[in-house]
Amino acid sequence: MRFSVLIGRASILSERRALLKFLGAGPYLEGMDRIRRSIAGQVHALIGSGSGAIDIERAAGDDGLFGPSSVTWRVHSDFTTMMIGGLSALLLQMLHPRVLAGVWDHSNFRDDPLGRLRRTAQFVSGTTYGSTTRALALIEQINAIHDRVLGHLPDGSPYSARDPELLTWVHVSSVTGFLRAYVRYRDPFLSFADQDRYLQEMSEIARRLGAISIPVSLTQCELYFEAIRPQLRVDMRTREVARALLSPRPSRLGPRLFRAVSSKAAIDLLPGWAARMHQLTLPGPERLLVRTGAQGAQALLRWALQDRTVRRARETSTAS
Repeated sequence: MRFSVLIGRASILSERRALLKFLGAGPYLEGMDRIRRSIAGQVHALIGSGSGAIDIERAAGDDGLFGPSSVTWRVHSDFTTMMIGGLSALLLQMLHPRVLAGVWDHSNFRDDPLGRLRRTAQFVSGTTYGSTTRALALIEQINAIHDRVLGHLPDGSPYSARDPELLTWVHVSSVTGFLRAYVRYRDPFLSFADQDRYLQEMSEIARRLGAISIPVSLTQCELYFEAIRPQLRVDMRTREVARALLSPRPSRLGPRLFRAVSSKAAIDLLPGWAARMHQLTLPGPERLLVRTGAQGAQALLRWALQDRTVRRARETSTAS
């Protein structure tokens, strides 16, 4: 963007602020800015940004694994849809006995029910918008963690987080969750071609994590879910993990309301067969209220966060 254009825009903004101040709107604007910064701070605390856990700094010219022309940059740009989609994906993942066993045996989900979602958000943000070196390092970190996640199911059969088929299940449930949420709440007109392109792009991450036979289109994902459904189960442990994920814990009213809305929206986003397995289906009137509330939360958070991650990433992009 030309320097003169930036100066022109800054001048226009300055004139608008001066006019609003002249009209007596200064205190109002200051109050709105405090609200915006408060909301943004609570969001950053939730996902760990600002703590050094999310690093998206890149050298000029390094577009990372995807770049600004990718569908991945678009789909991952909206905080609300990623939270709803990620939570829905976790509920879906817990239906697989071996994924459930890994969470049950190797995580502190009772004390930190959103820890896995937070770590997923950090991983997705870093691999999407970070440097190529940073993205590959994050993938290696996950592989190292997976090396230590192994054990036995209650029936004695072994499980390992490095199981390629298990990695495919986690990947497909994640990317379809993100995509469904984005289409429902951000861009309902995202073309089927672009949705397939997103799945194709994200398959690169799955391959580097060790997944195999990765679906790379909407049709392939549907066929994959049909094929794997006989392996899925619900038991007492599934229900306990789901309760921990869905129960709002924050003490402050704003985050607690957002958690309540996003939890319901995550249930609504599940495939019908998965919601029935969890016994979490929503009646029609409640479904409408949930979608309205989620749309309102999405608009509020877009205002508060102002897509800063994407803007920062574009500043050092070769396509800027």
